[in-house]
Formats: sequence, C-alpha cells, structure tokens
Amino acid sequence: MSTRLDSTATAPRVVLGSESPAKRRAVEEALKQLYGREITVTTTAAGSGVRAQPWGEEETRRGALNRARGALELDPEAQIALGIEAGVSEEPGWPLWTFAWIVALSRDGQRGAARSATFAVPERLAADVRRGLELGDALDRAYGLVRAKDGPGAVGVLTRGLVERPDLYTAAVVLALIPWLQPS
Repeated sequence: MSTRLDSTATAPRVVLGSESPAKRRAVEEALKQLYGREITVTTTAAGSGVRAQPWGEEETRRGALNRARGALELDPEAQIALGIEAGVSEEPGWPLWTFAWIVALSRDGQRGAARSATFAVPERLAADVRRGLELGDALDRAYGLVRAKDGPGAVGVLTRGLVERPDLYTAAVVLALIPWLQPS
C-alpha cells in the first residue's frame, strides 16, 4: 500500500539522510506545516557519494538521491527518506550560485524532488570555494565562525538572519513531498 501524507492520518516514519541540525530543522518544519503538529524525524549519516562540495545540478541532485537511498537502507523502519544536498554552480558571466536539491523516496518506489531557491555567493567566498573549500568552511573562515552551516548557513549570515538555512530548505522539502500529498 502506498504511503500518503495526510494531516488526519498517523504520520509515517521519516528518515533524513544527514545529521545536519539545519537540514533536520527544515524537514521537521515542513512536516509540522503538513501535519499541524511536531513530527519526529530520525537522522542517519548516509553518504552522498559525491564531492564534499558538489558542483553543478547533476552532482548535487545525485548527492541528494544517494543520501535518501542510504537513509532507507540505514533505517529499515522508515517509510519515507529524504536526502538534502547543497551545491554550487557557475557559468561564464555570472557569479557562483548556491542551492540545494531535495529528494524524497519511499519503500514502495515513489520519488519526489525539488530544488531550493538559489542565490549568488559573494566573490570573497566564491574564490575560496573555487580553490577547493566547501562553502561552509569558506564562510567560517571569512567571518570567524564555527560550523555556521549547522545553524544559519551562508544564507543566514549573508542576509543578516532574514533567511536562514532551514528556511531556505523548508519549502523545497514540502515540494519534494508532492507525490505523497496527492490522492493516488
């Protein structure tokens, strides 16, 4: 039987293929919006199978898919798994962009995916990313922070807290869950 997200039903067991506090908060907030109450999300250390700082749409999306698949394997009780992977991309004449892909998978083979909003990375951070640093490490180095990616993230620091990393991902998590929100 297909899993369906319905605010009147019992919430399915959801596992996130990451132990990132920011990603967990995003998933919990998305589920709270869907169910109208707090939903516990299990986290696992599922690998992305891509570079620490994914470059481009395809690599970033593949990282999210790998995290969702890994989460299903690591948590046999989970009904739905989510993978969230942040990446960067660049093309001539434009700045370095950052964004995330969210992939949702269920044991019965359903799959959903969505991409977060995108924003330009300031050049002083972009230069470090091009030299091989992860965006989060470049952010920490430039602003004297420690693991800002676990909290506000680059978006939180750059917007002075107007948008934080969990906020950036929450709507995309809801969008990735569309296949479970619609009647079969």
